[in-house]
Amino acid sequence: MSREARIDPFTLEIIKNELIAAGDEMFHALKRAAMSPIIYEVLDYATGLTDARGNLLSQGNGVADFISALGFGVAHVLDKMGRERLASGDIVILNDPYVGGGTHLSDVALILPIFHEGELVAFAVDKAHWTEVGGKDPGSWTTDATDVFQEGLQFPGIKLFRAGRPDEGLLELIRANVRTPDATLGDLHACVGALRVGERALHRVLRKFGKTTVRCAMEELLDEGERRARLELARLPRGTYEATDFVDDDGVGNGPFEVRVKITLDDRFVCDFTGTAAQVPGPINCGRTSLCSAVRQAWKAITDPLLPSNEGVFRPVHVICPPGTIFTAERPAPVSTYWETAQYATDLVCKAMAPLVPRRLTAGHFLSVCGTLIHGIHPDDGTPYLLVEPQAGGWGAGADKDGENGLVCAGDGETYMIPVEICETRYGVRVEQYALDIVDGGAGEHRGGRGLVRDYRVTSAWARVTATFGRHRFAPWGLNGGQQGSPNIVELVHEDGRRFALGKCARHLLQRGELCRLRTGTGGGHGDPARRSRARVLDDLRCGYITLEQARRDYGLRDTEEPGPAAAPSDEA
Repeated sequence: MSREARIDPFTLEIIKNELIAAGDEMFHALKRAAMSPIIYEVLDYATGLTDARGNLLSQGNGVADFISALGFGVAHVLDKMGRERLASGDIVILNDPYVGGGTHLSDVALILPIFHEGELVAFAVDKAHWTEVGGKDPGSWTTDATDVFQEGLQFPGIKLFRAGRPDEGLLELIRANVRTPDATLGDLHACVGALRVGERALHRVLRKFGKTTVRCAMEELLDEGERRARLELARLPRGTYEATDFVDDDGVGNGPFEVRVKITLDDRFVCDFTGTAAQVPGPINCGRTSLCSAVRQAWKAITDPLLPSNEGVFRPVHVICPPGTIFTAERPAPVSTYWETAQYATDLVCKAMAPLVPRRLTAGHFLSVCGTLIHGIHPDDGTPYLLVEPQAGGWGAGADKDGENGLVCAGDGETYMIPVEICETRYGVRVEQYALDIVDGGAGEHRGGRGLVRDYRVTSAWARVTATFGRHRFAPWGLNGGQQGSPNIVELVHEDGRRFALGKCARHLLQRGELCRLRTGTGGGHGDPARRSRARVLDDLRCGYITLEQARRDYGLRDTEEPGPAAAPSDEA
């Protein structure tokens, strides 16, 4: 009997939506319970359910970089332990960056097998950025690590809970090896709580509809995802498309590094990264999971961003890359700032495909997570603080639109910067400026979106700044005659007049009153700037998106074309 004959379409749709809702319910539970702003404010985590084989069913997603991590992590646990070594109430902890599901050590996955009537039916899984997992530097990521052992505790897929009871020895080991034990263990238990929310949600569905029916719905959810994805693939022109680019440096003095992709479109979407630079001494390497996630991000953008995040949607996608490259690093290569290369993989695919789908893909964006870490002693209570956050920047222009201003990069997905009020309350900094950064770059018929400038004035006795701002040498690319964007830059300003403009820094010391200025890039422009209408140029000038000098130089504005006051909003808006 066919699956369709066993389950009516109404029941099927209800169960599918229950599974999707379970991932979202887990997501909100973790946000409410977490102790660290990197989770509850930035949303640097993901939650979801897989079937009993590790196929992703649903994902409540903050970080697009985790779009492969959950299912790949479960598959690794099944390979390592087998079903026979898993029991109800077990929770496995995993952050190995070189195997399924791994990114860097700070991103810790917890995996809970779900049993019904004594049979393994699914897994609940979440993956969150813990502010501290030990290692040589506060915050556990840095720009100058040279092997993974400097980057923190490694959890190779071991049981944190057995039959519902925590391994107290392992919890004590974690507490003894992190700088902020209360926050780290608080986030750990928040992740455990989210898993149990997912487990309860699935049990509700199983009790209501029965195991056989729910399994059928799981299979149909995956098959439907594949059908929808293949319909989108069929609309793309067959052929081979290529792109190359360069990663600035590795943080320890080496670079630049060439990265490349060749995309073959037929009945599959094949991305071949052969020819990319070998893994490097500094911590910008990423593992194969991150590479697959990067391609999946681009795949959804190229086909339909509204496709659900499940394994069926990604069945047409195939990633080829030899081991030991900057995209497929092997132990013990450092990986703590893996996003710098993972984001290039997404960008390469978009660069190759942008001319084919001009209504879906834009010119190059600022690309980097622009990870920022400020460590010091809080001036009010003398406790250590760790400010860890991404930055937002400018996105590239499209064929019919200007680029977005101040949006997080592709890999950060639905994440946020820490609000000014939280920064000033919890950390020893004062936010003195938070604005669009009006710099050269991004001119076009449609202009690139503006990046941001954010100033942190140190109010504690001292602070050490670690930051990694990729694309500080190779600016975002333009399309169809549009200008390239502007680079990402960290500026460190000392009271004695010394200034440093950097792409990467590790533990740079600032004293009270000194300034850390974070500048993210403008996205690439689209089309010849001479084709931009005078009305739009003048409007940009009135609104402060460009300067008078840029209007004259980039868009040919004449001295006689004086901008008037900004127009009043139309009643027809």
